[in-house]
Formats: sequence, C-alpha cells, structure tokens
Amino acid sequence: MKKIKVIISGGGTAGHLYPALSVGQKLKEKAPLLEVIYVGSTRKMEKRIMEKQKSQFIPLKIQGIMGKGWKIFPSLSLLPLAFIKSMMILLRIQPHLVIGAGGYSSGPVVLLASSLNIPTLIMEQNLRPGFTNRFLLPWVDKAVVAFKNSLPYFKGKGVFLGNPVREEFHNISPKKHTPPFILLIFGGSQGSHFLNKGITEALPLLKKEDMVIFHQTGEKDCQWVQKKYQQHRIKATISPYFSPMADYFQKSDLIISRAGATTIAEIIAAQKASVLVPFSEATDNHQLLNARELEKIEGAEIIQEEEFTPQLAAGKIRSFINNKHKLRKMENNLKQLNKRGKAAEQISQLCFHLMNKKKKNRSKSIG
Repeated sequence: MKKIKVIISGGGTAGHLYPALSVGQKLKEKAPLLEVIYVGSTRKMEKRIMEKQKSQFIPLKIQGIMGKGWKIFPSLSLLPLAFIKSMMILLRIQPHLVIGAGGYSSGPVVLLASSLNIPTLIMEQNLRPGFTNRFLLPWVDKAVVAFKNSLPYFKGKGVFLGNPVREEFHNISPKKHTPPFILLIFGGSQGSHFLNKGITEALPLLKKEDMVIFHQTGEKDCQWVQKKYQQHRIKATISPYFSPMADYFQKSDLIISRAGATTIAEIIAAQKASVLVPFSEATDNHQLLNARELEKIEGAEIIQEEEFTPQLAAGKIRSFINNKHKLRKMENNLKQLNKRGKAAEQISQLCFHLMNKKKKNRSKSIG
C-alpha cells in the first residue's frame, strides 16, 4: 500500500506556520503512518520554529511581491527558481494532497499541484483574503476560512471551520485575577517597534500599580527595552521571544498585542481579555478588520496607531486593573467565537474527504 503523503506549504510568519503545524499534527493523529512534509520560506524565524519539530521541512527561496515598489523586481527574479524547485518537490514526493497555509511561499507549490491534478486546499486566517489566496482561488478545490464573514470572498469554495490553534491554547484555564496584575505584551513573532516604544513611554504612568509585565520585544529592541524597565523599576521579564507562548497566556490577566490572525485565534481559544493595536501598514488593513470581529462582541478593545498615546495606553491598563468585572465579561464574550479546538479536527476531516474523493474518481475512470 502506497504511503499517504501531504505537503503543507506556507509561512513567512509564525501566523501562517502555527496553523499549518496544528493541521499537520491532527492529520498525523488520525493516520499515524501518514507523512507530512512542510514547505516554507528561508526566514530565520521559520527555521528556528521548524528545528523544534520532528517533521521534514523544505525551505523555498521566495519573497512577497505586494507593496514593495521598485523592490518588487528582486522578488520577481526569485519566482522562476521557486517554481522549478516546487515542481521538483512535487514530482519527487508525489503527494496525495497539497495544503496552502497562507503566505507567499504557498503560491508556487499549490498552483503547480493543481496543474498536476493533485487535490488542493488553502487556509485563510484573515477576514479578507490575502493576495496569494485570492490568486490561487480559481485553481484550488476548497478554501477554509477563519471568519464566517469571509465566505463571500471565496465564491462557493469557502468552508467556515475556524483558524486552527495549538492545543495548549484551548487547555488554558480561567484565571482568578488576584494581585499582582499580570500584563503580557507582544507584537507577533518578530516583535513590534511601535508597541515597544509606546509601552515603554507609558511606564512612568504605571509605576504605582501592583503589576508584573511580560514583554516580548523581538531581537532588535530587547536591550533598550530592558533598560527602560530597569530605569522605571517596574517588575518585568523581557525577552526577544517567549516559548511556549501558551504558558504566558495562562499567567496573564490582560494581553496587549498586534492583531494578526493567529494572535486573534489564540486569544479566542484562550479566552483572554486584550487590547489590540493593529499594524497600520498590514496589507488590505487586515489586522484592523480582524480586531473589529472581536470588538463587535465586546471581546477586545482596539487602539489604532494614529490615536495611540502613552496616556491612552496607561489609562486602558488601569481600567482593567481596577475593574475585574470588565476582564471577566470580555473573557465570557469570547466564548461565542471559540470553536474549542474543532478547527484542526474539521480541517483534517476535509483533507481526508478530498483525498478519498480523488481516489474514487480514479477508480471510476479505470473502471
């Protein structure tokens, strides 16, 4: 019997990579002999995450081509080799299914898989689909969306199953919110200079509060941010990157973060109160659109970059410190969006359905 092989392609950010890993893990749980091969980008962050996994990882030298101006030309020059390498990967591995987990590195692999009549599935984590998934839509069999309001973009191919999140986020237990107040700050896997600067400027206004801060800064800003906390004598743990992040979610009373799709999904799964500061230069303003979905149900508060001030940020934090009911209400409101770990399970079921459908069609054509 031929071994079942699945390629999951995508990456460039942890926001694309972690949902891919969640689906891959669930596929392996349901079929232990199934082989999952990940194809991603050559970014250092991606390499660091994948080194901790026990799955085959193939890096693809490719860059995004949206919003780069004249810099688009070096990115375009990488595409021919990316397509050649992608075709070689597909011919060598001969997968039964190819999943595009989002991000530019999924484009060549999914498109070529479709041309080879291999079943294809894409995953869209944002409310509004990104460039790669919009381009791939005519060629794929199905598209899994994280938000119900995304379905109209996918012209009948969309299936609302949610954004798969690592199991440990669903296992986080409710916090009692006793002193000291624990604040978790992060700007995604690469950090956010805007958040680092804004929060450190707010520190003098928070000196009197009984609180502890965990602040993930990214590599570039870690040292100077650490000095700021020391200068203001505020209890804090500063690190370029926290892992496992679910442990820090468990400790926290409130999260201040960007509004990337995977961050949003993790906040929903963990049912954590949050203040979201969407990245203003995100393609199609997708971070603000993601955050609005939580704001609609009073599951998060938003500070847009143009209105962010140290005073406003400090005021938001104090309002949560002094109002535990507000924290609990926000946590409770998130229940209506929480699929309780079903996303990866349902996506894996769809994957097996697509593979079985292809197998049946082959049998009919032979018969």
